[in-house]
Order: sequence, then C-alpha cells, then structure tokens
Amino acid sequence: MRVTVGTLVGLLASGHSVDRVLALYPYLEREDVLAALSYAAWRVEEVEVPLRAS
Repeated sequence: MRVTVGTLVGLLASGHSVDRVLALYPYLEREDVLAALSYAAWRVEEVEVPLRAS
C-alpha cells in the first residue's frame, strides 16, 4: 500500500489538510507527508542550463 508523492502533493494542493491526508491514509505519519513535500520541492528546483548559440 504505497502512496505516491504526487498523490500527497495533489491532495494538499487541492485544499486537504495534513490531518485529512493522515485520516485518508492512516498508515502514514506526519513525517511521511512532510518528507514527500520536501522531496517534491527538491525535484522542482530550477536549474539554469546554458543555451547553445544557433
């Protein structure tokens, strides 16, 4: 029974509270939700990539 980071972020983004997410997935702990948010933030960090001249 795995819950993806995308699922957790989607629930939070749509207005669900962390407590509601924990009620929906009682086998998760608050730290799991916070770790998912931290991971998602890390994954979307902007990276500057130099562009080649055409």
